[in-house]
Amino acid sequence: MNKLIPAALAAMALSATLAHAAGDPVAGKEKAAPCFACHAENGISVQPIYPHIGGQYADYLLHSLKEYKAGTRQNAIMQGMVAALTEQDMQDLAAYFAGLDGALKEGTVQP
Repeated sequence: MNKLIPAALAAMALSATLAHAAGDPVAGKEKAAPCFACHAENGISVQPIYPHIGGQYADYLLHSLKEYKAGTRQNAIMQGMVAALTEQDMQDLAAYFAGLDGALKEGTVQP
């Protein structure tokens, strides 16, 4: 019985860490105004040269933002956009766009 208490505490600590790491979509929306010029508020771009990001997986969005910031993914516009973002900013943005009912969730993106 006593062995269960440390395991339960560890599980609670881990879940709290994971919840924090997921990002805050409300904060993400507040931070996303510069993104709307290319990706639109709903994450469905009106210009075909900009990707649809609404409804995309948060992990994918976060990974992409980190790669732009590190310079391992090349795009002059995106590198400029992410230069000042913190880890939390990127998590919040990923959570916001992932939570949208964008074209990726609706299955309306054409190949």
